[in-house]
Amino acid sequence: MHRQLPPLEVIREEVGLTAGKIPRKSEVDYARVIVHLLRKGRALDVPGAIIKRLIFIGDTRLLDGTAFANICQIGGWPGLIFIGSEKPDPPLIERVQMPGGQMMFLANRWQALSGMAEQSFDHFCERSGFPIDEQTAVIIDLDKTALGGRGRNDHVIDLARVQAVRDTVTSLLGEAFDQDLFQKAYDQLNQVEFHPFTADNQDYLAYICMILGSGLYDLAQVVINVRAGKLTSFRQFIDQVQVSRSSLPASLAQIHTEIYENVRKDDPTPFKPFRRNEYRNTVGRMGYLPDATPLETVLAEEIVITQEVRELALDWKKRGVLLFGLSDKPDEASIPTAELAKQGYRPIHRTETHIVGDSSSNV
Repeated sequence: MHRQLPPLEVIREEVGLTAGKIPRKSEVDYARVIVHLLRKGRALDVPGAIIKRLIFIGDTRLLDGTAFANICQIGGWPGLIFIGSEKPDPPLIERVQMPGGQMMFLANRWQALSGMAEQSFDHFCERSGFPIDEQTAVIIDLDKTALGGRGRNDHVIDLARVQAVRDTVTSLLGEAFDQDLFQKAYDQLNQVEFHPFTADNQDYLAYICMILGSGLYDLAQVVINVRAGKLTSFRQFIDQVQVSRSSLPASLAQIHTEIYENVRKDDPTPFKPFRRNEYRNTVGRMGYLPDATPLETVLAEEIVITQEVRELALDWKKRGVLLFGLSDKPDEASIPTAELAKQGYRPIHRTETHIVGDSSSNV
């Protein structure tokens, strides 16, 4: 989003990416792009400074951990990663040595970033010989880390996304849309068991549930086929729908064609109307409650900034680090259309909302 940083089409040539492909977070090509951007960003902020180490703050051990390890490998940097997820259990901190030699700091309190004195991640960085200075790049995951911290407030991000799917499918199917069937399909297929089929991709999941909601396929049979190994991928599913597309209602056939063509182009977020509705539903849940709203209500209904992440980021920024935010959301789910921008809508990372932390009140 920084206008002085090169766009992907320019970076593609500089780092040797396949034409037209948008790499996903767990892929090595993604790491090549991020390393390139980090070095460009450091040169903009502090000409002559060289990144020598990486710190990553995220919320998922597998996805963020994989992206972190790849970035360290491509950059040739030593690294430390913090993975936070708030849980009601007693405070627990675990340090795990990663295969590449990096260290992972797992905590069930966001407060463990800096608010637990000598047990904190901030202190751990110091003890591990990781100075917080101009030669340190700090990546902060935005979704469910800086915004809607996992275990504390992430469910509101999910609510916005589910509502976006409902809104999209309702507009396409109208009275033919079976909301109960849709919700049942979404709840079941969103489970880890079905990730090989859905690729844990919300666009794919939304499309599958839309097709099931139209009655073209039966949920129970799809589940049976996935478990039996007869239906192994999203591409297989959408190819089957393509063969039967003449059975779809006109409006559904039109959006199917659009999604199918995007999938054929290897677009990882092919369901554009869903993503545009996700943007509106997400910003609609940011900063809209009065300041005097009880904290429990804010956490239940509004997407808030995680105070512990914010405090540490601001502190480290003063110490000279390169601060860089990452989000999986595509442009359609992150940035307003020109029409919405004229109405005052702003990109998600520029939208004001409340700040909530373990030791703070509603801010």
